[in-house]
Amino acid sequence: MVKKTLILCAAVGLASGLSINSLMASQKSVTFVSPKDGATVTSPFKTQFNQTGMTITPAGQEVNDKTKGHFHVIIDKPAVAEGQIIPVDPAHLHFGKGQTESGEIKLPPGKHTLTLQFADGLHRAYGPDLTKTITITVK
Repeated sequence: MVKKTLILCAAVGLASGLSINSLMASQKSVTFVSPKDGATVTSPFKTQFNQTGMTITPAGQEVNDKTKGHFHVIIDKPAVAEGQIIPVDPAHLHFGKGQTESGEIKLPPGKHTLTLQFADGLHRAYGPDLTKTITITVK
């Protein structure tokens, strides 16, 4: 049933003038598994993340393959613009080994934003389709 639904959706999309590439692009995303948007957490806490439509590979590998990459978590800063390299500093956590969860993150009490951003093997950001920002409260 799922396969038939996907085929029907693709056919409708193509009939309406969408290309296969635009249909595939719309299926790429990243998301926080935990914490959820609006969650209240106790510091230190861990994050878990997932992606759709991309393959996770360690940094430095397959650097020109735009279907592969790894995660970054950005704390209380805006997402990095598409094509720009994600900095290395305390606000930009790199998961260049292909991890899908963080170690313990320590933040002071209050509201914070966490931005999950997927990037290629050279840490170049993929842009808004592969970026997700949530707000959490640390008690």
